[in-house]
Amino acid sequence: MSLRLATFNVENLMNRFDFTGFRNQLYQDRVLALYEIKDETEYKQLERARTIAHTDDTRQLTALALAATRADIICLQEVDNMEALKAFEYGYLFKMIGSGYREKYTTPGNDGRGIDVAVLTRDVTRHGQAIEFVRMQSHAHLTYADIDLFNAELALIGEKPHERIFRRDCLELDLRVDGKPFTIYSVHFKSMGGARNGLDGRLGTAAIRMAEAAAVRRIIEDRFGVEQAPERRWAICGDFNDYAERVLISGDQHEGFNFEPVQEAGSCLDILTADGFSENVVQRRPEIDRWTLYHTRGPAERHLCQLDYILLSRSLARSNSNAVPEIIRAGQPFRTPFPPGQEVERYPRTGWDRPKSSDHCPVVVELDIV
Repeated sequence: MSLRLATFNVENLMNRFDFTGFRNQLYQDRVLALYEIKDETEYKQLERARTIAHTDDTRQLTALALAATRADIICLQEVDNMEALKAFEYGYLFKMIGSGYREKYTTPGNDGRGIDVAVLTRDVTRHGQAIEFVRMQSHAHLTYADIDLFNAELALIGEKPHERIFRRDCLELDLRVDGKPFTIYSVHFKSMGGARNGLDGRLGTAAIRMAEAAAVRRIIEDRFGVEQAPERRWAICGDFNDYAERVLISGDQHEGFNFEPVQEAGSCLDILTADGFSENVVQRRPEIDRWTLYHTRGPAERHLCQLDYILLSRSLARSNSNAVPEIIRAGQPFRTPFPPGQEVERYPRTGWDRPKSSDHCPVVVELDIV
């Protein structure tokens, strides 16, 4: 018997409209920029119509990608609130797979846009093992000073000791699977953003993600003990907004694409995998086949990378040494270049850029909880 564990950034699962594009063109959708809009009232009417028309196709594709994971437990990122989660699960996911994710967990985090992490679970696994809720703990309140993580690198980018570490949350969820304890840490680290202070978006925000990763490790070590923590049964799941490697893309669809794997000097992932504390099990896949997101800012800047992670504790990774995660890519838009041999049949109505299931791909792994 086994448990299927998944993570997926569902990209803006919102139950409210965002009208900030009227005053800030950076947030205005490109289709509205084609039209002359006379005032804010008209803008709001058009934005409502655009959003509603776009959302139904998008959420059908999101649900298809989630259904393809066949997961028993799903960690989600970019969920607006419990109401949005319930409406999506009932209106889309339930209609595809029937009775399934009855239990839903989320708490308000620190994100300025209001997007939170969440967890969906079945009552029982596909193999009949009971999944029981034990305890949930938000860590959104933690500051750098609370756990002594403030440093010169954070000060350099304007952070203060009293500010909160997590840009969203580290949601700690204790479960029992077939009577055995299993803890999930659901996270969504600081986004990279654009270039600033002479640094690219990734390097300019790296100190925050390093602190977030260090805080997650500290939470786990404080909970279980420094020596015992790696030997307990837990997983860290979510969007780290960081990568240890990339697949650089050159060429084009007419002359052919070239794909070149490259290693990065370091990432926040190193903090969580150092000394065998946990394992990024996606690395069990071939080097060129670990990506979960396509990034582009035009032909001069294109790469595939892994931003979405399932990290297993040393003990859990060891007892599942043959488990190789799956990456669901059928909801990716047609603009995403696939390395040779990785092509998939896209879901119906997938567009060149949109609609799509998300800009991220779900990751799922099948585990024996022993």
